[in-house]
Amino acid sequence: MEIKKIPLHDLHAKLGAKMVPFAGYNMPVRYSSDIEEHNTVRQGVGVFDVSHMGEFMLQGKHALDLIERVTSNDASKLIDGQAQYSCLPNETGGIIDDLIVYKIKDNDYLLVVNASNIEKDWDWISKFNTKGVEMKNISDSLCLFAVQGPKSMGVVQKLTPVDLSTIKYYHFVIGTLAGVDNIIISNTGYTGAGGFEIYVKNESAEKVWNAIFEAGADVAIKPIGLGARDTLRLEMGYCLYGNDIDDTTSPLEGGLGWITKFTKEFTNSAAIKKQKEEGVTKKLVGLKMIDKGIPRHDYQIKNALGEGIGKVTSGTMSPMLGIGIGLGYVTTPFSSPGSEIFIDVRGKALKAIVCKTPMV
Repeated sequence: MEIKKIPLHDLHAKLGAKMVPFAGYNMPVRYSSDIEEHNTVRQGVGVFDVSHMGEFMLQGKHALDLIERVTSNDASKLIDGQAQYSCLPNETGGIIDDLIVYKIKDNDYLLVVNASNIEKDWDWISKFNTKGVEMKNISDSLCLFAVQGPKSMGVVQKLTPVDLSTIKYYHFVIGTLAGVDNIIISNTGYTGAGGFEIYVKNESAEKVWNAIFEAGADVAIKPIGLGARDTLRLEMGYCLYGNDIDDTTSPLEGGLGWITKFTKEFTNSAAIKKQKEEGVTKKLVGLKMIDKGIPRHDYQIKNALGEGIGKVTSGTMSPMLGIGIGLGYVTTPFSSPGSEIFIDVRGKALKAIVCKTPMV
C-alpha cells in the first residue's frame, strides 16, 4: 500500500519532525521528545497536524435520516453549530469506527472519521444510502490542525474576529481565521487539555499554520507529534480505534454506552439493546500500575491466582503521573475501580489497579 503524504509534509520535515507511517500516511511522530511535547500541551499550547483524518459531507433532505440509521448516538438532538461524538456499529456487535458528526445546518452535515478507516467507512455508509443523500469525500482537500492546551484560546483569538469564549465544548463556528474565510473553528480535541480544531482548505493551510505559530510565539507554542498525542489521550482514557475499540468490541463493552441511544433504530440496535439488558461479560477499563512497569498492547491481564481475565489494549508511561497507565478489557467482575489485577510483563506478574478515567 502506498504511503500518502499530508499537504504540509515538507514543512514538518524542515521543522525536524521524525516522520513515520501511520494509518496510511507519513505523519510527524515527534519534533523534540514525547515528554517535552506532552508537557507543552498540558501546561501551554501545542499544535498537531492531523490532516490524515477523513471528512465526508452528507447533504440533502434525507441526510439526517442516513446518519441516524448508521450511528449509535442521536444526531436529531444536534443544533446548528454543534458536534457529537458517535460510532458506526456493525451488524455483528462490533464497531466499524468512531467519529464526530458536525451539524452545519439542516440537511448539511460533516462527518469526521479515522484516517485508517476512510475507505471502509465510506463504503459502509454508502451501503445504507438508499434515499439519494449527496455524499462527498472531501478528505484530500482539507487540512486539520489541533491547537491544544490551556493557552490555546489566547493564541487562536488573535487570529479571528469570532469570540472564541462563546463557542461551547463540542460546538463550532464557520468564520474567518488568519484572513482566510470559511474555516471551521471547533471546540473539540483529543488531549483533555482544551483547545480548538481548525479545518482549512489545503491551499490556505500553510498560511494558517504559520499565522498560528506567529500568534503563539510569545507563549512558546510548539508543533506536537503523534507520540505525545497518544500519551495525552491515554491520560484522559480516550479510545483509539484499532486498539481499544474495533470490529469485535461492542459500544457497551468499550464504555461507549453514553453515545448509544435507543431512542431510535440504528444498525444492530436490537442486539446491542439486548446486550445492555443482559449485561456485558467484559469491559474496557483504565489501568494504573502499582509495581514498576508499563502495560503494553496485548499484554495479558491476570487475577491474583494467575488466571487470564483480559488484555491490555493501550499503555504508556504517564508523563504527569510518572507511572505506567493503560486501557484494557477485563471480565466484568474485575471492572470496578480499585480492583486489584496483574499485568503479565515478560512472564512477571506486576500489580496494577483498575481506575476511573480520566486518570489525571
